[in-house]
Amino acid sequence: MIVREFLQWLRTASAGERADGTTALARAYLFSPLSLDDRAAAEGAMLMLLDDPSPLVRRALAEAFAASQSAPPAVVHGLAADQPFVAIPIVSRSPLFVDADLVDMVATGHRDIVVAIARRPMLQRAVAAAIAEVGCAEACLELIENLEADIAPFSIDRIVARHGHLSAIREALLAIDDLPVEIRQALVAKLSQTLAQFVTSRSWLAKDRALRIVTEACEKATVTLAAETMEVRPLVRHLRETGQLTAGLVLRALLCGNCSLFEEALAELSGMSLDRVYGLVHGKGSSGFRALYHKAGLPPSTYPAFREAIEAMHEDVLLGETGDATRLKRRMVERVLTRCERSALGDVELLMTLLRRFATEAAREEARMFCDELVEMEPEPDLLEDYDFVPGDRLVAA
Repeated sequence: MIVREFLQWLRTASAGERADGTTALARAYLFSPLSLDDRAAAEGAMLMLLDDPSPLVRRALAEAFAASQSAPPAVVHGLAADQPFVAIPIVSRSPLFVDADLVDMVATGHRDIVVAIARRPMLQRAVAAAIAEVGCAEACLELIENLEADIAPFSIDRIVARHGHLSAIREALLAIDDLPVEIRQALVAKLSQTLAQFVTSRSWLAKDRALRIVTEACEKATVTLAAETMEVRPLVRHLRETGQLTAGLVLRALLCGNCSLFEEALAELSGMSLDRVYGLVHGKGSSGFRALYHKAGLPPSTYPAFREAIEAMHEDVLLGETGDATRLKRRMVERVLTRCERSALGDVELLMTLLRRFATEAAREEARMFCDELVEMEPEPDLLEDYDFVPGDRLVAA
């Protein structure tokens, strides 16, 4: 019997020869018309090879059975429990594993095993969720880049929460075309936290100042995301759940002219319908908006700025403003700042400080836009006809 001869030969063969012979035996098991006795003997021999001292032999067996539906299950599961060098071909491709097997390997296996599982074709949600929950950053990156993996939104949330501070993870997620806007915002928030920790750890900025700068940058990016999406409600709900739906963010949205984000935020905070909020914001008189504002739980100290901004919007102050709903509108901000300075009552110093920062940001944005437009304009010929260009980018009289 050929298997008996194979076993006798194994006793004197080198590791490399045993590996080659193991590959031949596995292929014969898969593709040759063996009798039932020969198949049983071959399977017994391969189970014995699971204890071969050379990992090269066990690896050869794993590679031969990696993608086969006809491989002996006992051999496949034995190889999967071996060291990563042996197990990786099996765990990354074998169709014999059910989701429960893979989840257990993710929970208990070596990190290289988890990375290999993340590469599997047609990976199911349960396994992807296990990788997102306990997998290392490399495994999560492989999971994100696996186009055949079925990843639930909550699994992406866990990856962002655990590894969103890593640039490779962020870039891979942002490359997904249909990535929900709330996850994009979560990545922005993670980046902001990472930058704040970076600059404070090197004492480049005081901690409070660094946090303020990155918070404002995150709010600015959030308003931009809201202006670019058709579905603002999921973003607003995410902002509230993560504690980011602050009065400063809502005021920024209003001063940018982003009424959609502003109204959705008030609806979310007050529990009122969007239609009702729209009527109170755009209706005549201020009593309705004042009641809405307090029902939303926003701080009384910032109410004057919201009131003045609403009045400015009713008077079409935004008409003629440049830019889209992602930038603070300078005329509107300056009007609100001026009105609040004239009628300031009580402790509104924090509000005035915020409005002054908004005014500075709006002025810089407007100046940047003006300079960009100026650079793009073609110079009039009569302005340069009396001058010549010389090396060094200097103009001299002709």
